[in-house]
Amino acid sequence: MIRMLLRVLGHQYAQPVRRTVVLMTVTAVAEGLSYALLVPVLRALFGSTPEDARPWLIAFGVAVAAYAALRYVSDLSGFRVGTTLLRGMYHRLGDHLARLPIGWYSAGRVGEVSVLAGRGVLQAMSVIAHLLAPFISACVTPLTIVVVMLAFDWRMGLAALAAAPVVAAIQVWTGRSMAAADTERAKRDREATARVIEYLQAQPVLRAGGRTVERFRLLDDSLQEVQRASRRTVLSALPGTLGLTLAVQVMFTVLLVLGAYLALGGNIGAAELLAILVLAARCADPLLSLSDVGGKLRGARSELVRLDTVLRTEPLPEAREPIQPVGHDLEFESVTFRHGDRTVLDNVSLSVPEGQRLAVVGPSGAGKSTLLQLLARFYDVDAGVVRVGGVDVRAINTEVLMEQIAIVFQDVYLFEGTIEENVRLGRPDADEAEVRAAATAARLDEVIERLPGGWETNVGEGGALLSGGERQRVSIARALLKNAPIVLLDEVTSALDPVNEAAVHDGIERLMAGRTVVMVAHRLRTVQHADRIVFLDGGRIVEEGSHEELLRHGGHYADFWNMSLTAAASGSDISELGRDSGL
Repeated sequence: MIRMLLRVLGHQYAQPVRRTVVLMTVTAVAEGLSYALLVPVLRALFGSTPEDARPWLIAFGVAVAAYAALRYVSDLSGFRVGTTLLRGMYHRLGDHLARLPIGWYSAGRVGEVSVLAGRGVLQAMSVIAHLLAPFISACVTPLTIVVVMLAFDWRMGLAALAAAPVVAAIQVWTGRSMAAADTERAKRDREATARVIEYLQAQPVLRAGGRTVERFRLLDDSLQEVQRASRRTVLSALPGTLGLTLAVQVMFTVLLVLGAYLALGGNIGAAELLAILVLAARCADPLLSLSDVGGKLRGARSELVRLDTVLRTEPLPEAREPIQPVGHDLEFESVTFRHGDRTVLDNVSLSVPEGQRLAVVGPSGAGKSTLLQLLARFYDVDAGVVRVGGVDVRAINTEVLMEQIAIVFQDVYLFEGTIEENVRLGRPDADEAEVRAAATAARLDEVIERLPGGWETNVGEGGALLSGGERQRVSIARALLKNAPIVLLDEVTSALDPVNEAAVHDGIERLMAGRTVVMVAHRLRTVQHADRIVFLDGGRIVEEGSHEELLRHGGHYADFWNMSLTAAASGSDISELGRDSGL
């Protein structure tokens, strides 16, 4: 358990953990030895001179005080180390999740990561703070008492020692019998969490479609599965709990019968027998607690295994000797990328000279957004090379690559906090004048002026308290503040009303000025002003050239353009004709 904990966290925590384990072990031994003083105390009290018990009582009080001090120090050490481990675990897990490929975050992993990063980490890291001391005490204190019993009467001591392998066997058997139930319970927990998240996120769609009753039933079924799994877990633990209780009671009964036999034969005094039985009773309490502590430890170990599995997932590799890009031109050379069994991009080659604008158009599912994601190295290609500044993105340090790129997505996510805090994510060290200038360029200042809280307005989780256009302006201001030489735009105006579209378009024009730009777009005025346009279909470039060249060619792009003009003339939203839904 400790070895796995250190493997998950890293061996830099080994020394404080080992020190805490040693301290807890010493405390448990001290507890057992303090009980040993009950033998001379009871012997004196039941002897002919009860006053002889006074020094033993004083010694017993001193021993109990020493044990209490040790217990305080060991518990405090456990809490401090546990807090340190918890903080370290969150940092390590967060850093690792940030380095995993975007493709790792499938829909099923939402619930898994939610449970793991919340209750899972807390349960796993509770070992040192809350579980280790009771477990060591339950194991070491009874063994110390048995050693004391051996010192006073070897026959009673051996009888008590015989229970040790029985208790150990019951614990091992219980752990094995509960393994499948624990795994099933964890699986159902993750599925239920994913259902809850799905249900909350899908409320607008469900209500619009009148499907809330059905969705309630799906969620209820998932929660009922959790209930059934919990019931199976409890039932699988019941035999072990009963077995442990029975073993402890049998041990005490055997000691009682053996002690009575020895006392009647004159081989042991009544005082010694009473003292040994008191010690045996003190063994029972910690042994009986093994069932509860053992169950919690198994749960914590299961979470550690899951954490270990996530942390062993290979992130995108970093170059041992990173290369600094020397320019801001972009290039795809024979790039092939697969998502599962589907080939999203197939032998794509194109280049974007520094300072020029490339527009990418095509039907949904053609691979347009994937081009942007490969440039930002959200994924690695299966074949070919993606270059930034003449350097393979796999050879560029991730932080350096991200410094070169500003991304504005169609679906903007804002962190819960103020507008200013979200804008400053682009460059946290920017001064106030730079932040205000970026907001003005993105026309975010118009939004701030009409909000009662101004810059201190809270945007809510995901930016829920702002409209889509307002969120997009915050996103553009953030990108402007970053001032990166490469800009990637993913259909940023597709779902905006005319007023917000005009404001966002002005901000985008300022953002693109003098920068290398790749944009996924359908809006007429955005596409036609690009230096070059490529038309993707089925993961391949079927046409490329300037706006005028492609119209003269009369191919796919010309058809797209004509449909756009027709839709615009009829008052339809052009973006609905070809909104990109992902890969």
